[in-house]
Amino acid sequence: MVEIVDTTLRDAHQSLIATRLKTEDMIPILDLIDKTGFYSIEMWGGATFDVMLRYLKEDPWERLRLIRERVRRVKLQMLLRGQNLVGYRHYPDDVVEKFVELSYKNGIDVFRVFDALNDVRNMATSIRKAKRLGAIVQGTITYTVSPVHTLEYYLKLAEEIASLEVDHIVIKDMAGILDPYTCFNLVKEIKSRLKIPVDVHSHFTGGLAIANYVKAVEAGADFVDTSISPLAFGSGQPGIQSLYYALPPELRPRVNMDVIREISAYLEKILFTKYKSLLDVKIFMPDPNVLEHQIPGGMISNFLQQLRQMNAEDRLKEVLEEVRRVREDLGWPPLVTPTSQIVGAQAFLNVINGRYVVVTKEVRDYVKGLYGRPPAPIKQEIIEAVLKGEKPIDVRPADLLKPALEDCRRELLEKGFNPSEEDVVTYCIFPDLALEFFEKSKTRQKNKIEKAVEELWDSVLGV
Repeated sequence: MVEIVDTTLRDAHQSLIATRLKTEDMIPILDLIDKTGFYSIEMWGGATFDVMLRYLKEDPWERLRLIRERVRRVKLQMLLRGQNLVGYRHYPDDVVEKFVELSYKNGIDVFRVFDALNDVRNMATSIRKAKRLGAIVQGTITYTVSPVHTLEYYLKLAEEIASLEVDHIVIKDMAGILDPYTCFNLVKEIKSRLKIPVDVHSHFTGGLAIANYVKAVEAGADFVDTSISPLAFGSGQPGIQSLYYALPPELRPRVNMDVIREISAYLEKILFTKYKSLLDVKIFMPDPNVLEHQIPGGMISNFLQQLRQMNAEDRLKEVLEEVRRVREDLGWPPLVTPTSQIVGAQAFLNVINGRYVVVTKEVRDYVKGLYGRPPAPIKQEIIEAVLKGEKPIDVRPADLLKPALEDCRRELLEKGFNPSEEDVVTYCIFPDLALEFFEKSKTRQKNKIEKAVEELWDSVLGV
């Protein structure tokens, strides 16, 4: 019998409605979610932290606490980008450890830790800290397809991750390019060799995710990731309602389908009213072309927008072909945050300006080794062209970073804030966003106090 990790409150709305689901619209279904029988809900991490501060003007920590208050039986889970945490660059170890500690303290039970390059050195600090705290840790394989990403490559990677004493191994198919028989073989071999629980996470982008899950369950997978329709399919995860009936009765998860139907009805109501403007039919449709070019839909949309601005929309095919060449040049990195942005931006510039005539800062940092060790060696001519005689580093990137936690705390105090521990960590990760958010929160609190005082005086004076 397989267990379910539900992604409705994180990856589903991140993939399908740009991470815009507000906390106030989650609260009405939290009591129901606690009755579903899910193993866990992935409801934090990934892009949620950034989007809440930048667009929703919500405190991510407050969302975590509110959900923890209402969901007690089902485990709370987050996606953690290893040394990148919930940001887009590496942070010092003291910031990483404090973030994990506070996430656990505020309610996270399960940490799913991955690195965009599958560099296990970038996962070790957060995994070890979470394990010391007593959390459940999922060590993650970031799945992609290339000449170097063979079955043996993934099995060796799984062994390296398992050596950190993680509780589960996750196969993370973020682009929706995993196929059913590769999935079956990978799950079966990991289970056979390592005797460790396996979770399969697949997006429906290429249209194969339900088939992947059926084969994964047949191979002995312990968990699969689904969401609740209608916030499912397309570039998100498959809907639990469909997967439930795709499995034979003896392998179906023990979930409460009546409760799930109630949640589904609620989601349909708010999606087609409050979030109607965010519903894009293209995002909700599978794109089998991704199985060939392997480029996530969001990247293609971004390319099109940039090319339209330059009146060069007819060059999209060139850009997509250049993405593959840049991946090969850079050692076949998987296309996931932040490497998808690094590869995509450079491919675009190569088509517009000529190959590596203009090189982004991120590509220089990548070639220097500041993002970690790529799956295969970077081409020597690219190293020479980009670094111009400078030598790449050969240490873990975070080893070059100075502790930052106390400096961040001091800066906030100097700016007139009285920060909580959570505020300090938020500022360490997103300094500009955090300051803007803290300033507005301070103003709102001041206005609330002034209004309360005014109402008090009115009552005293009998106005």
